[in-house]
Amino acid sequence: MAVMQSPAVASQDGKSNARAAAGEVVAVRGSVVDIAFDEGALPPIHNALEIEWDAATRLVVEVHHHLDTQRVRGVALQETAGLRCGTRAIDTGAPVCVPVGEATLGRMMDVLGDPIDKGAKFDADVPRSPIHAKPLSISEQKTERELFHTGIKVIDLLAPLPRGGKAAMFGGAGVGKTVLIMELIRTTVETYAGISVFAGIGERTREGHELWLELSQSGVLNQTALVFGQMNEPPGARWRVGLTALAIAEHFRDVMHKDVLLLIDNVFRFAQAGGEVSGLLGRMPSRLGYQPTLGSEIADLEERITSGKRAAITSIQAVYVPADDFTDPAVAQTFTHLDSSVVLSREMASQGLYPAVDPLASNSVLLDPLVVGGEHYRIADEVRRLIEHYRELQEIISLLGMDELSAPDRQAVGRARRLIRFLTQPFLVTAQFTGQEGVSVALADTLAGCQAILEGAADETPEEELYMIGALPDTALHAAQRAGKPT
Repeated sequence: MAVMQSPAVASQDGKSNARAAAGEVVAVRGSVVDIAFDEGALPPIHNALEIEWDAATRLVVEVHHHLDTQRVRGVALQETAGLRCGTRAIDTGAPVCVPVGEATLGRMMDVLGDPIDKGAKFDADVPRSPIHAKPLSISEQKTERELFHTGIKVIDLLAPLPRGGKAAMFGGAGVGKTVLIMELIRTTVETYAGISVFAGIGERTREGHELWLELSQSGVLNQTALVFGQMNEPPGARWRVGLTALAIAEHFRDVMHKDVLLLIDNVFRFAQAGGEVSGLLGRMPSRLGYQPTLGSEIADLEERITSGKRAAITSIQAVYVPADDFTDPAVAQTFTHLDSSVVLSREMASQGLYPAVDPLASNSVLLDPLVVGGEHYRIADEVRRLIEHYRELQEIISLLGMDELSAPDRQAVGRARRLIRFLTQPFLVTAQFTGQEGVSVALADTLAGCQAILEGAADETPEEELYMIGALPDTALHAAQRAGKPT
């Protein structure tokens, strides 16, 4: 079959590509499209092919396989319903390129960078970047570890987040992952005056709409770029939307030298979409039905998230844990790339202890005396030990009651319960639902409050007075001083 050579095509970065080739669709199987080109004109892997069809929406196919010297197999990033064999396809000469820079702030986009917020299209002079790029080399990275203060007591104390690193929130459905993400967007914009980029992978339309309204009402939308691959979109769109958000974040870091908070909700749906694409491409499934390329796909995303010499990308990711099984391959692969892991507990959520962060399962590489300081490390260690001792005694308490415990154990249980309640906190983003104003707590106040509880300053304070508060009230903090005890 003779296929015409296209004279010149404007690629997605706005530059003319004189060697762009024109091909022809020869097979369509759902999201998988085979396209034939002239001998020697095959586009490289990851190139974007623009389909010239008569539908109202754009259709872009990303190249994934060279079947032979004339045919490529690609994955469509939009619905292919109505696509016919013989339709012309143009090689753009580059990977998918999306708008980046100031123009993206306050906008909601799809995987191709096209607006989905009913706003105006991006101007032709808006800079664009490819979604596929190499990570920063070691020499370009900043290796010093710095803390990213969130104002959330339990996270700052027990699982401190790294500036320019990766942290994830693990939990099943309904334990508060998205609420934590929304609170952290507000913290970044208000405290750090930074840029936020949100990647909604497999999000429901309702969730995206609620996030948009929340950011608008809180006044931080103009410092946030939103990229969505919705649940009803083809797997190719959900699979690549994280890379689109990452390309936007990298431009702010490398070109504009601004710190960026990259939020991904959620990584499990990214792995799930990759599995769907793998099945469509005919690959044999691996363990538990996942794609054989699961590890490399997650690594391609995670290794680009790092800190440069002048600015950093700090990533906080939600990870759905199917059936609360932390040994699931997608969850286990994500763990290996993280600096901080925040594990959300269904049991704590059922007791109304929000944020439902498990103080024993959550951890961070930054919780080191050389990074956070000896005092912080000591207090965090004592808090963990006390809560662990309380959990060991819970079975005895449930069977025999508190009266059967020794006096030291009863004291330890009381202090542990007060610590657990003190580490709860009302959020700014939930104020409209709870009627309670949200608070952000400085790390020094968190450490002082935990230290006071550990030393017995709050032993006479009712537990309910420590629930959903910010810093420890002065009445409790100074109780030990009035009793002649050190605080």
